[in-house]
Amino acid sequence: MQDRHLFEYAVIRVVPRVEREEFINVGVVLFCKKQQFLKMRYSIDKDRLLALSKDLDIEALEENLLSFQRIAMGGKDAGPIGELDAASRFRWLTATRSTVVQTSKVHPGFCVDGEDSLTRLYQQLVK
Repeated sequence: MQDRHLFEYAVIRVVPRVEREEFINVGVVLFCKKQQFLKMRYSIDKDRLLALSKDLDIEALEENLLSFQRIAMGGKDAGPIGELDAASRFRWLTATRSTVVQTSKVHPGFCVDGEDSLTRLYQQLVK
């Protein structure tokens, strides 16, 4: 039997008007320490987002989500946060925010392969 590893994930949400607390799931970030895996996947459905808020700046949103993705990947291109270890980057990405891009609370699970689990969660929670 294959080893199953503890992982943590959070759903990435766009909250166009924070005061209304309405949101659309746009991505998932998943961290598995044992597999040294931290990755974020997202997609933007412009029509759905603009239906929620016609004034939403889609280009700024895309840039924010790309920054999240760079931080998840790590490295100097992601700035000082990107140089932290994977666990610290995951904690930073999932910290509570009151901005347009937010994450859900962190949820645990078990996986054999982090990439497969990320794909499954993305399909279930975003698509």
